Amino acid sequence: MPSGVDVKGPKPTRADFATDQTVRWCPGCGDYSILAQVQKVMPNLGVARENIVFVSGIGCSSRFPYYMNTYGFHSIHGRAPTIATGIKVSRPELSVWVVTGDGDGLSIGGNHLIHAMRRNLDIKILLFNNRIYGLTKGQYSPTSEFGKKTKSSPFGTAEQPINPLGVALASECTFVARSVDIDTQHLSSIIERAARHRGTAFIEIYQNCNIFNDGAFEDFVAREVRTDRMIQIEHGKPLVFGKERRKGIRLRGFHPEVVTIGESGVSESDLLVHDETPQEPALAYLLSRMSYPEYPVPVGVFYRADRPRYEEIVEQQSIQATARFGAGSIERLLDSGETYKVT
Repeated sequence: MPSGVDVKGPKPTRADFATDQTVRWCPGCGDYSILAQVQKVMPNLGVARENIVFVSGIGCSSRFPYYMNTYGFHSIHGRAPTIATGIKVSRPELSVWVVTGDGDGLSIGGNHLIHAMRRNLDIKILLFNNRIYGLTKGQYSPTSEFGKKTKSSPFGTAEQPINPLGVALASECTFVARSVDIDTQHLSSIIERAARHRGTAFIEIYQNCNIFNDGAFEDFVAREVRTDRMIQIEHGKPLVFGKERRKGIRLRGFHPEVVTIGESGVSESDLLVHDETPQEPALAYLLSRMSYPEYPVPVGVFYRADRPRYEEIVEQQSIQATARFGAGSIERLLDSGETYKVT
């Protein structure tokens, strides 16, 4: 269960988690959908609003705390994971959420994001990926495609994009998932699963910036093509996709390939079966690198593990240290050991 489970009385509703603030995103922005799904999921968690904290950095996504009727902290560029770490260690009973963007979280905030995930704090990280800097008006971001022409790359970018899921997996994150802003049912289910995970949960959310990068994901998320160009990965189920559910993914060695069930002797039993909880996340990493148009784009939970949580380890160390040395004292600490007098 998530931290801070203590709601008493009538169950809250989505409206209880909305504020009186005017939501200031561009009309049609994918952030509206994400906000709606988070507000929809919150009442299901059984956590009192005063025991929930949303922390953000800088960017369009970072307006999020203003629109959640919980505690919130609009911090500085890239440092939301650091602020969230301090909150969680000092108040481990709280449910702590980080809202960041591909620019905020993976450029100036990349170092902070990595270390928050490797520590396995019980925090939830929502990374809005629109492959652009929106708030600063259309510069390329760490996730922008190679060769993309923007205001800051008029001749096309000269660098390979970061794979957010690959970063999370390499950082030993214990819950790694992806969803899409317009697939609201899938998005809400992934958010709720992340909330109930004990440890760091990271969700990459493909989010459309209709002003500065409109249609970045349209080739595979549009409703009319989604079933053929995306694949929902589910634990214990074969990787099947397509309108007629006749396409699938199988492994040839360690290389995924798209096959058609019923052709060339291929049956569903030949397909790769997804496993969220392997001993090593190699399969999850392989799936995270599948991209359109060579492959259908995977969404769902890529990897999940149960490991000790940072704040619980620190709290236990504090209890043991107090039992051994007694209660701490700032005055004693400042006056102990070697001291120097400056004249």
